[in-house]
Amino acid sequence: MTDTATHDLVVRAARALTPDGERAVEVGVTAGRIETVVPLGTGLAGSEVLELAEDEVLLPGLVDSHVHVNEPGRTEWEGFATATRAAAAGGVTTIVDMPLNSLPPTTSVANLAVKKQRAVDQAFVDVGFWGGAVPGNTADLRPLHDAGVFGFKCFLADSGVPEFGHLEDAELRTDLAELTSFGAMMIVHAEDPGTLEDAPQEPGPTYKHFLASRPAKAESTAIAGLIDAARVTGARAHVLHLSDADSLPMIAAARAEGVRLTVETCPHYLSLDADHVPDGATAYKCCPPIREQDNQDRLWQGLRDGLIDVVVTDHSPATAALKEPASGDFAEAWGGVASLQLGLAVVWTEARRRGVPLADVVRWMSAGPAALVGLERKGGIAVGKDADLAVFAPEATFVVDPTRLHHKNPVTPYSGRDLTGVVRRTLLRGRPVGDEPAGTLLRRGES
Repeated sequence: MTDTATHDLVVRAARALTPDGERAVEVGVTAGRIETVVPLGTGLAGSEVLELAEDEVLLPGLVDSHVHVNEPGRTEWEGFATATRAAAAGGVTTIVDMPLNSLPPTTSVANLAVKKQRAVDQAFVDVGFWGGAVPGNTADLRPLHDAGVFGFKCFLADSGVPEFGHLEDAELRTDLAELTSFGAMMIVHAEDPGTLEDAPQEPGPTYKHFLASRPAKAESTAIAGLIDAARVTGARAHVLHLSDADSLPMIAAARAEGVRLTVETCPHYLSLDADHVPDGATAYKCCPPIREQDNQDRLWQGLRDGLIDVVVTDHSPATAALKEPASGDFAEAWGGVASLQLGLAVVWTEARRRGVPLADVVRWMSAGPAALVGLERKGGIAVGKDADLAVFAPEATFVVDPTRLHHKNPVTPYSGRDLTGVVRRTLLRGRPVGDEPAGTLLRRGES
């Protein structure tokens, strides 16, 4: 049977990851949306036809809800053009930009407008924005929500930049109650400042000393406090970049009693471990830190058990001078891992080694983040969705060369690492991501 309608694009794939599982399909795309998904061999007609090779799998475009773009203000760290090019090269078709490390931070409607003005003509993929919850801006939260941010980020300990202060417990609860009044979510960097202050502080190039300065107890204490605040206020809360697997039983118990809590982790926590971080290798520094192998194993189990909902990069780059000081001192170096272009390959390489199917990886990195932020048209190869797609060769391999990444600064702990899985093509609304920016700025509730 041949479909008589002519689509703008038809994609034919012997392997495609759809909401119904892996299937052999033809995907008909019209006006940037998926209009039909039918069995391979149906014979859809298209003005353009893309046929995948035998070693390729059609994936929904990934959604990365944790990206620090840093523009304006710290654009030498990263910017919208470089970040979104890197995203597309890694199969990511939507990012949600964090509210800090840019100047100004996204803590008011006026500041949001500044950031959007910088992004609008530079985005190679779609871009949304988080708002920031900082001391004294409770009155700004509802206007930011109305302006389309996807939720609000706060820190419970020092953020590392002076313009984005952290919330004490009383203001956290005040802001959670405020967000509950209009149905918004708080996403939380959960480390306890008191625990961090009491931890041993021994500067220098020895990774185990840095790890001791950011103990797991700092995470578990902060998460316990967040759970209690969410329980009391009824708020929807999300734990960012979970590193501490010891917190998983507490998270499970909170969910069982009805606390509205979701959790993410990141590729570096799933693929790197403290025992293999060389001394002086400050590219590995992030907060909370990369922990031991046993901890990593339990994070993977948390994903399998559904206690961790999504995997996103927390792409947090900086200049080489800030990230890799000549001293090799972890205390001096900027904390953050740049991996926006590499996230899928990093996670798939480790998942494949552990016998975790590609479908699970894609769910954690596409459908899951899309659902988290309410992007109904993203995260799936299904009728009505945006035709955001990635062509992925899951058995192809490559060696990470930082100079070939689109990130503005060629600093990554994955340098020289053998990875499996190559993104060969990325489509945004049915069009190949190319040399001209074609991304749109997303508002909460519009997709």
